[in-house]
Amino acid sequence: MTTVEMTRFRVSAERAEALLAARPAMLRDFQADRAGFLEARLIRLSADEWLDIVFWGSAADFAESRRRGADRPGIQTFFSLIDAVISVEEGTTTESAGC
Repeated sequence: MTTVEMTRFRVSAERAEALLAARPAMLRDFQADRAGFLEARLIRLSADEWLDIVFWGSAADFAESRRRGADRPGIQTFFSLIDAVISVEEGTTTESAGC
């Protein structure tokens, strides 16, 4: 099973383009420096609300990433554009990839 992080957050409509522009550098930092990072999907729910779904190899990988926070430039830039975190949830997949 894979651990899934679901973070719902707000970004003002005026900063949405900057958020999207910062996303590739954040993902590169995660790929280069976060053990167990598998992939991430960013979903725009409304003009100012977003859902980031991140897949981790294990709950320990996710916990370590949370502990480290925005410790790399690309991650820091992306996080700095978030106005408010609404919720963070953790779950596990129940299906194999490709189903």
